[in-house]
Amino acid sequence: MSPEPSHETPKMNPADLWREDVFTDRQVGTIRRLIPVKADGAADPGRKVVFIGEASLMTAAGSLPLNFEIPADTLEQAVAGYGKAVEVAFQEAMEELKELRRRASSQIVIPQGGLPPAGGPGAPGLGKLKL
Repeated sequence: MSPEPSHETPKMNPADLWREDVFTDRQVGTIRRLIPVKADGAADPGRKVVFIGEASLMTAAGSLPLNFEIPADTLEQAVAGYGKAVEVAFQEAMEELKELRRRASSQIVIPQGGLPPAGGPGAPGLGKLKL
């Protein structure tokens, strides 16, 4: 049974708002700078700026987006740390894909309708051989 769908209206948290700046070199990737703000839009100096990197990993199934935090205090540090952060995100994505494959290969698949009855279809009884 699936749980009852929620009919609550989504509400944003006014104490956790962010302004976003986007930077790209138009070749390798994108860095988003998330600046904490108060409910009135003024900067919130009590919270730290966060840098998020974005890249696309090309796979046989298509493009897989990678999103990852870049440990940095300034945009300059985020740009310098982008390469290392994307490598870590790539390795984590590969490990997750390996785990998903492992789980998928270990699942037991039961054919639709189950097994046929003993003696084959139309057999008059179990354990009797009819020529």
